[in-house]
Amino acid sequence: MSDSQDKGKARQRDEKEREGTDSADNSKGSTQLGKKKIPAKLLETLLSMNPAMQNELASMDKDKATEMLAQMDISQFFTGLSVGGKGQKDMASFKFWQTQPVPSFNEQQDKELAQGPIKMIDPEKVPKTPQPLLDGFEWCTLDLTNPEELRELYQLLNNHYVEDDNSMFRFSYSESFLHWALLSPGWKKDWHVGIRATSSRKLVASICGVPTDLRVRGDKIKVTEINFLCVHKKLRSKRLAPVLIKEITRRCYINGIYQAIYTGGVILPTPVSSCRYFHRSLDWLKLYEVGFSPLPAGSTKAKQVTKNKLPDSTSTPGLRPMEVKDVDAVYDLLERYSLRYDLNQAFTLEEIEHWLVYKEQPGKEQVVWAYVVEDPKTQKITDFYSFYNLDSTVINNPKHSAVRAAYMYYYATETAFTDDQKALKQRLLLLINDALICAKKAKLDVFNALTLLDNPLFLEELKFGAGDGQLHYYLYNYRTSHIPGGIDSKNRPDATKMNGVGVVML
Repeated sequence: MSDSQDKGKARQRDEKEREGTDSADNSKGSTQLGKKKIPAKLLETLLSMNPAMQNELASMDKDKATEMLAQMDISQFFTGLSVGGKGQKDMASFKFWQTQPVPSFNEQQDKELAQGPIKMIDPEKVPKTPQPLLDGFEWCTLDLTNPEELRELYQLLNNHYVEDDNSMFRFSYSESFLHWALLSPGWKKDWHVGIRATSSRKLVASICGVPTDLRVRGDKIKVTEINFLCVHKKLRSKRLAPVLIKEITRRCYINGIYQAIYTGGVILPTPVSSCRYFHRSLDWLKLYEVGFSPLPAGSTKAKQVTKNKLPDSTSTPGLRPMEVKDVDAVYDLLERYSLRYDLNQAFTLEEIEHWLVYKEQPGKEQVVWAYVVEDPKTQKITDFYSFYNLDSTVINNPKHSAVRAAYMYYYATETAFTDDQKALKQRLLLLINDALICAKKAKLDVFNALTLLDNPLFLEELKFGAGDGQLHYYLYNYRTSHIPGGIDSKNRPDATKMNGVGVVML
């Protein structure tokens, strides 16, 4: 359920701002945040840097807004999280999840926690038919090889899928993206689930899954990667989401798959890990004009454009687009690289080709870009990196209709096996800077990355700004102790918290 528009809005701060907030005193006209007081002028500046928070406060009663600020932890404020505690929910709202085989919040998450399935499934006891729906609705199985049904899913998602809290952006999954994401090797038609209105035959809800193999602290398990849980806006009160989850669970059980992986921007019982989004502007002016990136205090538009300017050409010798002939080498490199993480994906050769190699097809736009570094002397592939494109519709903006975003996908380098983190950092700074240049050449507007993989080594140096969003990783019917997500207790990138999450969800 990678359904988080917490891929949302960027919030970028420089070191001077951080120093200013850390040295705030108890002057007159200040607002108390946690145990520290912030001068009114500084608070005003900070709010101007966080449009999401500012808009949220503006819609509240003044006394209530003041009370919420007073109760808020200062570290949350400076990491740009929503004042309302977007990721926090009362346990009482999780009645559905209390019936599911997922870890509860009060389980002890330590290294001694027994790892493995939570519930053993008896295939003979799995219902052979779905549970009945409300009158006027019926189950369907989508045939995504049929262009008309693929377009139906595209239209449902583009009109009703995830928006940011302020209804400024909504994910815009292209038909090419959906074809790439849902028809991966081993895909099962039965796992593309829909609900239709009986009278109109209109698709009003969906949930989809694709099969994959995961390694969790060395244990290899077959799972379903769940995504595209979407319900028509006018039907949100019908409580269709739990019904959809139960149905795809039933279909997976029938196929002998008893575990799943999914992600989300809200806290559910119980994340196995949490990562934070960072954003690197490629077209800063456009991002500012749509409300994605703020203008830092004391800066100007011209300064920000200059700050985010990239070189015209890449710098890594031997860099070229990945081809089918590179699949074996990339598979070997990525396999070894992935084993460094507690949670990683065990790819097949066929999956590497599907997920990374772009093959031009009439009428289909490019979704994924992958590049390899070939040693000119040995012809050995020493490095590779990749990113994919997922646009967001800009809602009610007179100048721009979409933000074209690149998302950091998988990468690997032989330098990682030298056990020299300084050398690894330098190599990744070179490679990922080239990835930024390639994304800019592809006319993408922003480059997004989480704090997973080895990303904490390069995010700040390559001018990625902290985002408002978290992405929480969940395992269904599988228990393991908490896995580091590349962030410290104050939600900042932390290289000592790496080697945890090595799975990139779409």
